[in-house]
Amino acid sequence: MKTDPKVQKLVDSYGNWVQGECDNKAGGTAYMTKELYPYDAIFSPINVNRITIKNRIVMGPMGNLDMCEETGRPNDKMLQYFFARAKGGAGLLTTGLIPISHGIDNTVTEPHNLSYFPRIDGTRTNFVGWRDLAQGCHAFGSKIFIQLTPGLGRVGNPQCVIVDKKFPVSASFNPNFYISEIPCMRLTGGKLKKIIKNAGQASADAKECGLDGVYLHGHEGYLLEQLTNPAFNRRKMGRYSNWQQFGIDIVTEMRKRVGPYYPIMYRIDLSLALNETYGEEGMNVKQLRKFKNGRTIDDTLNYMGNLVKAGVDIFDVDLGCYDNWWLPHPPSSMPAGCFLDISRTAKEYFKEKGILSNAGVEVPVVAVGKLGYPDLAEKALRDGACDMVMLARPLLADPEWCNKAYAGEVEKIRPCIGCQEGCINEFVEGGHPQCAVNPRTGFEDVLPQVLPKAEKVKNICVVGGGPAGIIFALTAVKRGHNVELIEKSDKLGGKIICGSTPKIKFDLKNYLNYLENAVKEAESLPNFKLSLNTEVTPEILKSKNYDAVVFAYGIKNGTPRIPGIEKVKVAQATDLLANPNLMGDAKKIVIIGGGVVGCETAYWLKYEYDRDVKVVEMLPYIMQGVCTANRGHLIHYLDKENVELINCAKVTSFDTNKVIINKNISKGVPNPYNTWQPILPTNIPNPLAKEIGNETVDQALDADLVVLAMGGRANETMFFEAQKLHIAPELYNIGDSAKAGRILEASRAAYNLASRI
Repeated sequence: MKTDPKVQKLVDSYGNWVQGECDNKAGGTAYMTKELYPYDAIFSPINVNRITIKNRIVMGPMGNLDMCEETGRPNDKMLQYFFARAKGGAGLLTTGLIPISHGIDNTVTEPHNLSYFPRIDGTRTNFVGWRDLAQGCHAFGSKIFIQLTPGLGRVGNPQCVIVDKKFPVSASFNPNFYISEIPCMRLTGGKLKKIIKNAGQASADAKECGLDGVYLHGHEGYLLEQLTNPAFNRRKMGRYSNWQQFGIDIVTEMRKRVGPYYPIMYRIDLSLALNETYGEEGMNVKQLRKFKNGRTIDDTLNYMGNLVKAGVDIFDVDLGCYDNWWLPHPPSSMPAGCFLDISRTAKEYFKEKGILSNAGVEVPVVAVGKLGYPDLAEKALRDGACDMVMLARPLLADPEWCNKAYAGEVEKIRPCIGCQEGCINEFVEGGHPQCAVNPRTGFEDVLPQVLPKAEKVKNICVVGGGPAGIIFALTAVKRGHNVELIEKSDKLGGKIICGSTPKIKFDLKNYLNYLENAVKEAESLPNFKLSLNTEVTPEILKSKNYDAVVFAYGIKNGTPRIPGIEKVKVAQATDLLANPNLMGDAKKIVIIGGGVVGCETAYWLKYEYDRDVKVVEMLPYIMQGVCTANRGHLIHYLDKENVELINCAKVTSFDTNKVIINKNISKGVPNPYNTWQPILPTNIPNPLAKEIGNETVDQALDADLVVLAMGGRANETMFFEAQKLHIAPELYNIGDSAKAGRILEASRAAYNLASRI
């Protein structure tokens, strides 16, 4: 089984990076510092073929799913989403996936020939949306490329089997990613030639619509990569048994249709990194065993050189595919600047080989992977690791990233927290791209950037200084209301404070700093008051005669009523994160609750404190409901360090330094370490899934410390008391005190209420 030493070293480092010297640098943590300001490298122009881009920031492709009419025409939601990033100063914008294989790849089209993807094919009525998009971005001096994909193939939604009685397709007979029991049919040469023709036509249409370039999606295991990677393309006969040929043919056709001076960009991974991720044993599971023969780095570089000859002008490069999804979608727990070695490798290859683009200039290489920190991005460019920097999620979190960085207002940049709940999970579950920390993302068409002043100024009290309380208070203050923010502790941030303790949560630490800075700035305003170390009651609030009171005071932690709990040392996960001294000299630690808090705490205890950790979860899946990339990264590297994950297990009692569990051992119990397949949304049944039986055994786990990570429930007591006492004409309950949830729900509720009150 082939492996690349460079890839292996990187993949290994993505687990234990917290153990080395990792403060504020590529391969470690990163913070919103401005030591390298002014950012002359970021804000310098660059030529791609014959166009000039005003700076080195590329907005990465972020979906755009469900941001179109059902015919595929881009709608105002999609236009305003991009206009916000153009206005924010990004030099080059790229759209999300635009399939060119409707009628061939059965996973990209909805029943009745409808589409949740924007389309540029099929009808001229779609052109108007693209023309408006191009013109609107140009008004702000930004360029925009359309990202074309030959299809999804094996990583497409297999519902087409049930709805249309049609199978997914691929380069060869490959298992579907979501339901591996469903096979993907081998595409014929004739259908592949049709896709190539469609690519040429879509490129010509894009040029005619005023878009500035075309961008091929050739990585992450989508259909183009399935045809251009021997891991997936195992054809023995015909033109496309040469795994490079389809990609070369499609670029050649595009170049023929658009002429020599229209930019063509290509998105590629230097390696799938599957062999390096899972090793010999892991690659023998039935879902992966066909995929061992992936491109090496040398194979990919050779292919990239041939793509340049065919007409590609610029590349962005990374690692991975859907089957190790945390690599192409690096979550909060991955280190910053994680793929800079990859972009540098590509740059050095082009320079060493003297490879020039179609326009006779050096081929720019775009770096990707957690680079939304101005100092880190600037250093990458100054050091020659890349020519441009791609920011996707950071520009969802703050469309004004470029403008703020250019002005030196780095502390005002709203940072991405890497949760991927709004940007990825939202459209996996049927929505459109959004953002946990930016409530306007995806709603730019209905929520103005500058909210109108309040028609009637109100005196408002906000009880609770977590994210919901802070966001509401700051937004209401901007609208002119008089706001007092009350927090019973001496710090703002709520659960974010303890949540940002592990090194892997440096993105959350950045967000906490951002909120603190925003509140500090608001304190200079006459209509805002911050009261820390202040505990209130409904009676006290009533005596203040507020016009409105907003409760946002958090949750009650879950404490189990299980026999014998007094026989073990117990700590809430949140308390332990806030005060690691509670750990004492405990060596064997059992965490009850395998959600995101439990697993992040397990990672912290293992990698930063080298404790023997076990995680017990009642549900069939560890971290159920969490973004595939985020859960995959944590689970994979917990497995690497022999952290035992016990699913389908219920704690029945405690004894002296013991946790007694009843564990389901039936054959249908899912493998808790399976990171090569996603968990399907709960509303999508898998008729081929094995049923979980009822065979159980009792087991005793040694525990010097039991950590409770069982979540919490809404703490509505004070709100209901206040309601009964009629403490103010208007009462509201938001955030965790209304419903235990995530920052995503807290920020949306807070912003929406504050924009309307």
